[in-house]
Amino acid sequence: MPAPEYILSLRNKIGNDPLWIPGVRGVVFDDAGRVLLAQRTDNRQWALVSGILEPGEQPARGLVREIFEETAVVAEAERVVSVGAVGPFTYPNGDVCEFLDVVFRCRYVSGTARVNDDESLAVGWFALDELPELMPGHLSSIRHALAPAEAAHFEP
Repeated sequence: MPAPEYILSLRNKIGNDPLWIPGVRGVVFDDAGRVLLAQRTDNRQWALVSGILEPGEQPARGLVREIFEETAVVAEAERVVSVGAVGPFTYPNGDVCEFLDVVFRCRYVSGTARVNDDESLAVGWFALDELPELMPGHLSSIRHALAPAEAAHFEP
């Protein structure tokens, strides 16, 4: 799914100027301890499933929605792993974005991982010792998700 309609509407008003966007990222583990990854169509890199929240959408619900939309996997958000600013990113069309990124540890509930929309080239489960090269920050998110539940990461 492309950028949400409200983002496109804002872009019509501000052009390519920097835009602050609420985003979510999920570290989804299955019962075997593997992590769910998707190879993105926009940059061909492997990454955790992430997405943009709709106005008023609760972050955990939005992430669960994104995981299903992109991978056909039903997941449950267990806890916040980290919160931080990510970017800026300049997209091929010149749009500049920075994200407030809320990362959740999630657990697999059901479904068979597959490409479920046009945002991914491939989707799969990966053992922690067999991870492909990941987008910047995504390996750190996995490490934070493996830390004790009391430890939420943020930059002071």
